[in-house]
Amino acid sequence: MKDGFNKTVYDIVSRIPAGKVVTYGQIAMMAGSPRASRIVGAVMARAEGLSLPCHRVIYGDGSLCKGEEFGGKMTQRNMLEAEGVVFKPDGKVDLRRSRWSGK
Repeated sequence: MKDGFNKTVYDIVSRIPAGKVVTYGQIAMMAGSPRASRIVGAVMARAEGLSLPCHRVIYGDGSLCKGEEFGGKMTQRNMLEAEGVVFKPDGKVDLRRSRWSGK
């Protein structure tokens, strides 16, 4: 993908309001490349130091990071909960209540 795609992804992420989340696939759709969710993940992996709310980007099933991003899954969850993101009993984000529509 071109640098323009990266810029578009970063722009979308910069607009996610506190208390809301988006999925990698949702960002890909918003960026005009609906099948590029893995590429969005790669772009996000290079976002360190850009002062973006990357912790608000989650997997399509509502699960959080699998690695040590954001200090690990519990740190990401704590950050999201502090912003008012709603979690289900299974530990996944309640996308019905906390998904950002992009508007």
